[in-house]
Amino acid sequence: MKVQQHNLLAAALALAGMPGAEAVLRFSCSELVTERLDPLVFPGVAQSPHLHQIVGGNMFNITMDPTQHNIGEEATCTTCTFSEDFSNYWTATLFFRARNGSYIRVPQRGNIDFESARGGGMTVYYAPGYQNQKVTAFRPGFRMIVGNPFYRTQAEASKFRQLTFTCLDTLYTRTGETTSMPTQPCREGIMANIRFPTCWDGVNLDSPDHMSHVAYPSSGTFESGGPCPASHPVRIPQLFYEVIWDTRQFNDRSLWPEDGSQPFVWSYGDFTGYGTHGDYVFGWKGDSLQRAMDANCDVYCPQLRTQSIAQGNQCRQQQKVRENIDGWLSKLPGDIEVTGPQPPIGGGGGNGGGNPTPTQPSQPAPTNGGGNSGCSVAKWGQCGGRGYTGCTRCAAGSTCRAQNEWYSQCL
Repeated sequence: MKVQQHNLLAAALALAGMPGAEAVLRFSCSELVTERLDPLVFPGVAQSPHLHQIVGGNMFNITMDPTQHNIGEEATCTTCTFSEDFSNYWTATLFFRARNGSYIRVPQRGNIDFESARGGGMTVYYAPGYQNQKVTAFRPGFRMIVGNPFYRTQAEASKFRQLTFTCLDTLYTRTGETTSMPTQPCREGIMANIRFPTCWDGVNLDSPDHMSHVAYPSSGTFESGGPCPASHPVRIPQLFYEVIWDTRQFNDRSLWPEDGSQPFVWSYGDFTGYGTHGDYVFGWKGDSLQRAMDANCDVYCPQLRTQSIAQGNQCRQQQKVRENIDGWLSKLPGDIEVTGPQPPIGGGGGNGGGNPTPTQPSQPAPTNGGGNSGCSVAKWGQCGGRGYTGCTRCAAGSTCRAQNEWYSQCL
């Protein structure tokens, strides 16, 4: 068991790039539900534009108002192996697009030692302080997002640190991370790595964009003990996710686009991977996370209560947004339109699911004509949708087109 622990910890530290780290809390969270809900970006809205895979506690809902609920005290089950963690963690989902333009959802697979996690789930890490610096655990009501689903270029994505992909030669591969999607078949799948900022303003549990209340160190890195900026002076744990997408069944290049480009597209309509993002809603019970951080807990943490993966697999939710997300689809769920660089549709190669009609471009969205004469939205940015009050005029060279009733995008 000690050898196994050492191997797991070594893999975790290599992933995070944490030389000399003493401890990293690492655990499995099985799938809770996969559906089009996003209570952070679209609170109270019955469906979000794109599909997410969600893990964690069963308080996940259309609305998660922190003034009305204390998730850590009210949830009754969690898919995570630390049974005092009722937080919710979610990311977009991945699809394979066949040459004829049809889509099928890529399954997930469990990580090292977590192979039995229902639906593959995700591996969650919390890293405590380094260089003998303590961290302050998140508080009830805290939530944050990292990444932007509208980004399609490396220059845009560089705003965020350590959002990467690993092409797995083995499940232990932890080198060769890229900020864009792998361009060659990956023997054991593609791992998405999502790491969050590590400095907090110490006041706000959230912000309008769900990002501004957190920041990166002003110099250096979290791992090197880099200082937090004066605007965000409180050091918080480094939270990060590993999600393994089981692309093995699609490794035959005869199924790939004729131009040889990679065939995987994210549920928000992105082939590049630059729009990768992750969401987090804190829900640890009482002071359990602070106790774990103060104790520099390792993979195993006697300060915390645990449950088996099999027990976590019993916690699940039914979809609130009832729709078909499996099998061959003619469009991405939510009728999301693929935007940004993408391979051409057409040519030979089977899709295993008949010949659905490829997605057709959306019609231009009507603009409201009011309050936007002095602003413009960059290409790929949001320009409309139900409840949207921002700028609706697209920059030269792009047009506002409706993705669905919830948002429109400059294309």
